[in-house]
Amino acid sequence: MPFPINTVRATYPALSDGYAYLDGAAGTQTPQSVIDAISTAYRTGIGNVGGAFPASHRSDAIVAACRAALADLVGGHPDGVILGPNMTTLTYRLARAIAGPGDEVVLSRLDHDANVRPWAQTGATVRWAEVDPVTGELPVEQYESLIGERTKVVAVTAASNILGTRPDVAAIAELAHRAGALTYVDGVHATPHGPVDMRAMGADFYATSAYKWSGPHVGAVVADPALLESIRPDKLASAPDTVPERFETGTAAFADLDGVTAAVDHMAAMVPGTGSRRERLLTSMAAAEEHELALFQVLIEGLETMPHVMVYGKPARRTATAYFNVAGHTPRRVAEHLAKLGVNVWNGHNYAWELTGVLGIRDSGGAVRAGLVHYNDRSDVDRLLEGVARLE
Repeated sequence: MPFPINTVRATYPALSDGYAYLDGAAGTQTPQSVIDAISTAYRTGIGNVGGAFPASHRSDAIVAACRAALADLVGGHPDGVILGPNMTTLTYRLARAIAGPGDEVVLSRLDHDANVRPWAQTGATVRWAEVDPVTGELPVEQYESLIGERTKVVAVTAASNILGTRPDVAAIAELAHRAGALTYVDGVHATPHGPVDMRAMGADFYATSAYKWSGPHVGAVVADPALLESIRPDKLASAPDTVPERFETGTAAFADLDGVTAAVDHMAAMVPGTGSRRERLLTSMAAAEEHELALFQVLIEGLETMPHVMVYGKPARRTATAYFNVAGHTPRRVAEHLAKLGVNVWNGHNYAWELTGVLGIRDSGGAVRAGLVHYNDRSDVDRLLEGVARLE
C-alpha cells in the first residue's frame, strides 16, 4: 500500500503553518502524541526515581518504558540503553571511559564531529579513513590497513548528515571485530530514514537522538549489557554502579523520556501493521524509507539538471539528504531566499567538520542542506526546486 502521507502529516501540528520543513536533518517536528505524552507526564506528577511514593514510581516506569522502546527501535536490549541529554554528551563520556593513551582509534572523515572529536581528544592515536570527495563514498578496503592490534575503537557513521552516504558498516565492523576492536556507530542521521538493526550492522555501540525522529531532545547509546559491565566510567561516589545507570549523570528529564516512548510508538504506527512493536517498526520504517527515496529522486534530479547548482556526493546508498551550492550566491543567501518562500533549509558545515574540509568548502560557508523525512510531500520538494530555480 502507498505510504499514507496525508494521514501522517495530520499528526504534526507544526506543519499547519504552511512552511515546507526540509530541515529535518537538524531536527524534526513532533506529532501530537509526543506533545500529549510530555504534557501528561507533567500534569500527572513525577518525581525522581527510586522513591517510595507514586510520583517516583511513575518516573521509574517511564524510564523502563523508554529503554524498552529504544531497544525495539534499534534492535538492542533494554538493559543496554544509556540515556542522556544528547548523543554528543554521551559519546564524550563513553570515549573517555573506553580509549586513552597507548590505544589507537580509527575515525572517518565522513562523520559528524560528535563521532570524531570525543575520540580524538582521548589521547589515543588517531588513524583516518578517507572519503572519496567526488562520490562521497567511504571505501571499506582502506580499513584493512587502518585497523591493527592496537585498535581499540572504530568509530563510523551509519549515514552522513550532509551527503546521506550509507557506508558499509557491517563490512567495516567485521574487520574491526576480527582485530578485537569495538565499533561505535553514529546512527543519529540514519535512524529516522529506515529500519535499524544494530546487531546486523555489527555495532557494539549504537548512538541515536530522539529529536531527529519526532521525539524530544534526548540522546541514547545502546550496547550489549555485558559489554557495558566491562567499562568503568568516572561517576559520583554516591551514584548507582549498576548498568546502564552508571553511565548516566544527573537527573533525567523524565517527561521527555515519556515523549521518546511516544515517538517510537508513533513511528511504529505510521502504516498499518501487526505483531510486536519491533516488527511494526521494521514495517513502518521500511515504508517511510521508500516514500522518502521516491520523493528524493525528484528532488535530486531536479537540482542536478540546473546548470547553476552544484550537488555534492553521488553515493550508491544514501538517505534522502541533498547538499548543494548555487552559483553566485552564498549558502546563507540561498537559505534566506528560500525562507522567504516558506521553505526551511540549513546552510553551513552542519558539524560535518572533516567532510566539508575534504570537499574544500568548510571555510567558504559550506553549502545548503535539504533533507526529507517521512512527513515531507511532493509539494515540499516542488517548492524547493522552484525557489532554487529562481536564483538562476
